[in-house]
Amino acid sequence: MNSAELKERTKVFAHRCVKLAAAMPKCELGRIITGQLMRCATSVAANYRAACLAQTKPAFVTKVSIVLEEADEAAFWLEFALDEALLAPHEAGPVLQEANELTLIFAASRKTSAESLKA
Repeated sequence: MNSAELKERTKVFAHRCVKLAAAMPKCELGRIITGQLMRCATSVAANYRAACLAQTKPAFVTKVSIVLEEADEAAFWLEFALDEALLAPHEAGPVLQEANELTLIFAASRKTSAESLKA
């Protein structure tokens, strides 16, 4: 997967999370999770775009680290919403799977990039 495809994939992920968050019940916990999920999911896409513009390898590693943390946080909030029965498993499950896949992708990217700094 090239960087343009990954940019699109992270943007689609952000849109999917925003739509799920908008469907969340309007109770207090629903509002809290909505805000957190929207913030971290859109951060995945925005910070990956910033990483692609990094001028140095260390700057790229730093930005990808942020993307990794935000993807994992999105997975957490999706899991939490499912645990609290605020989202239907058939709706949130595929998005959670994507969050987990993005987390793995960015963990591998960070590791590869950080190792190349040592060489």
